[in-house]
Amino acid sequence: MNQKDQVSKIKHVAIAGNIGAGKTTLCTQLGKSFNWDIHYESADDNPYLVDFYNDMNRWSFNLQIYFLNSRYRQILSILSGEKTVIQDRTIYEDAYIFARNLYDMGLMTGRDYHNYLDLFETMSSQIQPPDLLIYLRAGIPTLVDHIQMRGREYEGSISLDYLRRLNEKYEAWIETYRSGRLLIINADDIDFARNQEGLSKVVDMVQAELHGLF
Repeated sequence: MNQKDQVSKIKHVAIAGNIGAGKTTLCTQLGKSFNWDIHYESADDNPYLVDFYNDMNRWSFNLQIYFLNSRYRQILSILSGEKTVIQDRTIYEDAYIFARNLYDMGLMTGRDYHNYLDLFETMSSQIQPPDLLIYLRAGIPTLVDHIQMRGREYEGSISLDYLRRLNEKYEAWIETYRSGRLLIINADDIDFARNQEGLSKVVDMVQAELHGLF
């Protein structure tokens, strides 16, 4: 079996990482490099996102339900399809990182949070983890640089404390992740967005990790 045939056996690759880590950029680059379909996060067309950043208490539950449903539909589509898909953010991040952080910060009520978790557990029992999870690890300066560079107006109100809390939860989740193969890429050290050598390095890392799945 040649290299291309081996890679085509992979069904689902997902990229995890904090806001501004570079998930969408890397999804696009890896999708082109490996000829994978790309499922982006529904951010710009999310009807709750702007309202959420203006009033997190009021819109946190609505926002998280929207993301949860969107991600679940993506996974069902991936599992029922024939092509390899790379996914921008996972359903697990919605629950273990973002919803939990909102609850811990007092921005989502206990009633809403536990209702959300019940729904997440029902959904996650019907699916399977990605064949390969790529975690983009990035420090606060890198996240802020990327957020400022893309210039989304609604992200202007994101605080450093909010990003720090998310990073802490990402690290705790990744440390205990045992659901499948995991590749960690340090976005502080590798500029895959603006540097061809950095992108080539990441592609080589992903290629090496995929071979371990056979």
